[in-house]
Amino acid sequence: MPAGTLGISEGAKEPGLVGLNSRGELKYGGPCPPDGEHRYFFKLFALDSQLSFESEPTRQGVLEAMNNHVIVEAELMGRYTRQK
Repeated sequence: MPAGTLGISEGAKEPGLVGLNSRGELKYGGPCPPDGEHRYFFKLFALDSQLSFESEPTRQGVLEAMNNHVIVEAELMGRYTRQK
């Protein structure tokens, strides 16, 4: 996302680049845990340059491209319980 991004409105197109999720899709997929509680980790990185890719990046591809470009990072762990 560009540095000046203050938020993303519900239903809006994400600013910046979108990579493949664990479902192999180019979009956010909400939680779908097994029965019981499950933890989700959200990570945010501030970079010193904008990344670019020739095709949709995977998680590993993004991590490799970010190497030596991370200024600061933050992590949020959320818990989700699926109701029966």
